[in-house]
Amino acid sequence: MGRRRTNPNLRRVNGILLLDKPAGLTSNAALQSVKKLYAARKAGHTGSLDPLATGLLPLCFGEATKVSGFLLDADKDYCVTCRFGERTSTGDSEGEVVEQRPADGVTGLQLRKVISEFVGEIEQIPPMYSALKHKGERLYKLARQGVEVEREARQVTIFELELVHFELPTAEIRVHCSKGTYVRTLVEDIGERLGCGAHVCALRRVGVGPFDDSQMIDMDRLEAVASEGHYALDQLLLPMESGLTQWPDVRLSGDAAFYLRQGQPVLVPKAPTQGWVRLYEGESRFLGMGEILDDGRVAPRRLMVVS
Repeated sequence: MGRRRTNPNLRRVNGILLLDKPAGLTSNAALQSVKKLYAARKAGHTGSLDPLATGLLPLCFGEATKVSGFLLDADKDYCVTCRFGERTSTGDSEGEVVEQRPADGVTGLQLRKVISEFVGEIEQIPPMYSALKHKGERLYKLARQGVEVEREARQVTIFELELVHFELPTAEIRVHCSKGTYVRTLVEDIGERLGCGAHVCALRRVGVGPFDDSQMIDMDRLEAVASEGHYALDQLLLPMESGLTQWPDVRLSGDAAFYLRQGQPVLVPKAPTQGWVRLYEGESRFLGMGEILDDGRVAPRRLMVVS
């Protein structure tokens, strides 16, 4: 098989863009649109948002795709608007209403009490309308065929739930949760605990790991900046290492950096004693991610290839 040719019109772009994903687009469709604007050779996103959802979708370009897995594992923050008294087939407003129950007796005090019971480690059964696979088939594809299969409960962590606004039949809740949390399922479970049912009618992601919504760029601004050329677009990118701010930095001498690039662990004075670290040559050149070995040496794990 011949070697796949690279499109000569595509560029090597490295960095992270914090996209404000609009409603109605899949995460992959949003990624492809932005990738085309940048004329980037390589790009990936860091965890899908439902088409209904809006908000923070970090896009990793080039060597920054090596960081994307760590962002997939990061905690998330959402603002969710839920509607009480109705359950839908999908858990959100895109599905058909499958059950209605009176919700006029729900009070703010009751809701605060119920949501407090979901803080901590909880178990969730993933929804049928999800991208999980069953025997190689996406669950949402089976759901569209009217097929429902048994799903195993998963443990997730809800770090914080805050009632922001309540006015029947809706409420806005702020959610800080671990990776793998299904907000639709959380809202449905809260509705069941209240005895009236509920579904998501709006969802916005406002935090992913070290990133929040303060630096998001929406599609309209991106397209406007794109008219100024690729240099202007590149100024919107964050450094690759900005997705790893929870790790300490290790500064290497030129000699240590040389051996580390050959795949050899090195001894660095005053380095952390355990865990993952960000590796730099000198004060500013980011080399990639490393890990402290049991003997105290720093081992390379994911190094960047940047000219």
